[in-house]
Amino acid sequence: MDDLNALAEEHLAAARASAHGRSARLLVQQPPLRQTVIALTAGTALDEHNAPPAASLLVLHGTVRLTASSGDAELPAGALHPVPQERHGLLALQDAVVLLTAVND
Repeated sequence: MDDLNALAEEHLAAARASAHGRSARLLVQQPPLRQTVIALTAGTALDEHNAPPAASLLVLHGTVRLTASSGDAELPAGALHPVPQERHGLLALQDAVVLLTAVND
């Protein structure tokens, strides 16, 4: 079993040490389910990309902005939010860690 708080701390430290300001680890891969911890330093973004068939973000630390043409959502620690079914991006407003849960066909 993985300790999400420990993983969040570990990957946030790795993101801070990275020239790219991010770190990630795939936790669960049981097709079609995938869960990934993603850490981003403040100001770091994941560029716009396509959405999987179904996905959600759980913010474990910090605050992020989920961007999409249908509207942006600011998500603080503790927020659980569906990923929109359209191209979207993610911006860390503060040093942040999220748990991405995705179902891929």
